[in-house]
Parts: sequence; C-alpha cells; structure tokens
Amino acid sequence: MFKGRHFDRSVILLCVRWYLAYGLILRDLEEMMAERGISVDHSTVHRWVTHFSPQLLERFNSASVL
Repeated sequence: MFKGRHFDRSVILLCVRWYLAYGLILRDLEEMMAERGISVDHSTVHRWVTHFSPQLLERFNSASVL
C-alpha cells in the first residue's frame, strides 16, 4: 500500500488519521508535522487522504467482520 512513497508509512497514517478523526485543517497538519521536524506540504497530505482513506476503510471493514 505504501511502497514507493517518499514519506514513511507512519507519517502518512498519522496525518490521515488526525485529519479524519479530528477534522484538522490541512495547513494545521502541515504545521504540526513541521513542529516534529517533518517537512510536508498540505497538498501532499490532501493527496494522502483522498488516496488512502478508501483503502483504509476497506481494510478496516474487512478486519472488523472477523
């Protein structure tokens, strides 16, 4: 799922999780990552959310059935 990505999967998952769970603004997430020493643009976070949200939801739903 994360093969070939520039950022570590933990950074991607953290940003997507915070965006979805807490309704943070993308620019706030960009600033929060910068405070942690990670330079990521808000448009990159938006691409992660639109790309990974459906995949994560599908995996979550299939795992919760078991």
